[in-house]
Amino acid sequence: MNDIVVGITGASGAAYATRLLDVLLGARQRVHLTISPAGAQVLWTELGLRCELESFDPRSLQLKQGSERLVYHHYLDYSASIASGSFLTSGMVICPCSMGTLAGVANGLSNNLIQRAADVHLKERRKLIVVPRETPLGSIQLENMKRLADAGAVVLPAMPGFYHQPKSIHDLVDFVVARICDQLGVSADLVRRWGT
Repeated sequence: MNDIVVGITGASGAAYATRLLDVLLGARQRVHLTISPAGAQVLWTELGLRCELESFDPRSLQLKQGSERLVYHHYLDYSASIASGSFLTSGMVICPCSMGTLAGVANGLSNNLIQRAADVHLKERRKLIVVPRETPLGSIQLENMKRLADAGAVVLPAMPGFYHQPKSIHDLVDFVVARICDQLGVSADLVRRWGT
């Protein structure tokens, strides 16, 4: 079992986050989850999922399986395991990643546990994947993305492909989640691959 960190922030795209959690837990990964207040707001607005950050209950995310492998950390808990480089993980995903979170990580800020854990992954040369969902992109956002890519992060925008002939929104979500799993090295047979 591998430990993977998932941060949910306030960008649109909550469906990517919940599907990613389902897939990772279904693949028997232990997931360390932290959610920003804006991330909780987007979960409510887009999916009708009410997450109480002070007294989090995994059932609030309506996950299909594996919630016993979900470890929740409050977004201001700097004493959490994931705030330290000595806690080994297989990687971290910020999905969706707001432009504010992306800017904070790109500039070395640690204003909350999500930013601190991301900073740890960069300094320890571990996999950090950010999944921005924003359009259009201005020069500041693009510079922050370049800064993160130069520091070793994977910038994986939530841009679903269409060559697999999606039939539903679920298919489009799975396309992005499959790409995230590829980057983490987690096997997930979610979409037909090109050439198969």
